[in-house]
Amino acid sequence: MNILVTGSRGQLGSELQKLQEVHGWQEWFFMDLPELDITDALAVERVCRDRRIGAIVNCAAYTAVDRAESDAEAAFRVNRDGAAVLAAVAMEVGALLLHVSTDYVFDGSSNRPYCEDDPVAPCGVYGLSKWEGEEAIRASGCSYIILRTAWLYSVYGQNFVKTMLRLGSERQSLGVVFDQVGSPTWAADLAGTIVSILDQCDPVRSYSETFHYSNEGVCSWYDFAKSIMDAEGLSCKVLPIESSNYPTPARRPHFSVLNKRKIKSTLGLEIPYWHDSLLRMLTELRKTAGKS
Repeated sequence: MNILVTGSRGQLGSELQKLQEVHGWQEWFFMDLPELDITDALAVERVCRDRRIGAIVNCAAYTAVDRAESDAEAAFRVNRDGAAVLAAVAMEVGALLLHVSTDYVFDGSSNRPYCEDDPVAPCGVYGLSKWEGEEAIRASGCSYIILRTAWLYSVYGQNFVKTMLRLGSERQSLGVVFDQVGSPTWAADLAGTIVSILDQCDPVRSYSETFHYSNEGVCSWYDFAKSIMDAEGLSCKVLPIESSNYPTPARRPHFSVLNKRKIKSTLGLEIPYWHDSLLRMLTELRKTAGKS
């Protein structure tokens, strides 16, 4: 099965490329702007037909949560319209669409981990654009698997871990919110899960599934930041603050924990604990820095 990965230079796409390099797969095609715009239906169809694509992994997304509040048109163009284009092409060529979505489709008011079929209440423009992208995929009639995740980080790109490392080396103290709770997700673990999903998919079967995936365990952004500082031996003191003391254009979910029972039972997964994955990521980041 030939596989197209869109948004291939982002955190998740980069982790998938690294897996491809390790395994030496030949049938994966990695594309990002400017070579492929997922909102260009003709370009997407041409790529899928020319390369006989059997599965599309959509890692492309508008993820600037705060900027989306003042740039809604761009967020919806990528997160909703781009997803709709990919779904329509997948339907046309008979490909599976594996689409990565977000915890932001929920408002964070729950007191228990969110299941896949829980009612949605999107958080801000970003969450709404991702939810409408999901709905466009479901309405398309294509074979799809939607994979919601949360708090993604990686050695690639910009993310919370790398920001904390930078600020931790520059400041003596740093305030981080303690009243937003979730599960950090190492993009390398998520990439491995995507490979497992594709390995287990029957190419002649049609799918219409939604799964949740994040690393195991729960923490606040404060806990996450303190763990990063402690692991790297940084002397920066992390101070717990309330969200009200750190206003942002977009409202964040206060509770972003995803229930992963469905994906674990369906795929037979054993999901790593978030702190263990953080330590592995930091080890990899040090090795990467040593090579540069």
